[in-house]
Amino acid sequence: MVSNLLEADVENVLETAFTGGDEELLVVDPSAETIVSLIEAAVDRDDLPSMSMLADERTLKEVMDDFLVASKAADLVADGRLTLRVLADEVDNSLFVSASRVVALVSSGERVAALSTDDGEFVDAVFETHSAAFEAAEEFGLRTPAISRVRETLAAEIDEETRDDFDAVLASIGSADGEGDTLDEVTVSLLVAAKNDVLLYDISKWGEDVGIASKATFSRTKTRLEDLGIIDTEKVPIDVGRPRLRLKLGDERLHGVGADELAGVVAEIMA
Repeated sequence: MVSNLLEADVENVLETAFTGGDEELLVVDPSAETIVSLIEAAVDRDDLPSMSMLADERTLKEVMDDFLVASKAADLVADGRLTLRVLADEVDNSLFVSASRVVALVSSGERVAALSTDDGEFVDAVFETHSAAFEAAEEFGLRTPAISRVRETLAAEIDEETRDDFDAVLASIGSADGEGDTLDEVTVSLLVAAKNDVLLYDISKWGEDVGIASKATFSRTKTRLEDLGIIDTEKVPIDVGRPRLRLKLGDERLHGVGADELAGVVAEIMA
């Protein structure tokens, strides 16, 4: 049987076609927008099948440049709910394939059009073909740490207030890829550290240990923010060695601003 699906978004296609029945879903050649939608859906829900995603490498890299998306994907990978592999050859359509159904996906303006079939012989052939392609494909190296580990270690190694501010800043921004007027994960880390008077050494060591970025990257970003007047530092003497630097918010427009508004004010200063 063949049926047409016209849904508001990708999650609704999953709801209609795959919720509750199949244990595994093969996702073949998804667009960047579809990848983001699938990750968000999988994070928010526990009734979806585990996803084996076979995607264009350039598209995966583009999507995973955004820390917000990549860190959630890393959580799903760690939990065994998502596997990412690189598509070796072009395919005709973006596909959702399970043991019981094949859905060809087409974006149509603000809605998603899909052609679905549960014809047993056809589904078996498509599932077998793409399962074999997935098994032969190269794994995509996701270097971003899982957001759950980031949050857990930030609270343990810095403090819970800084973790809470980190969460609030991330929740207030649409992406964290550092493109245009958006903030990247290193900048967000330094901003919430400065809001809570954390030492540069402590936040950069945490960031390097958890896998966000190297201490050198933290130092370069600190210097750039300091040059813009967004962050200030004060020297803190220690018993042995050079004094360490305590991070503080610089521009007076940032003083007293809640974490949920911090990114917006910083973007205005940087504009």
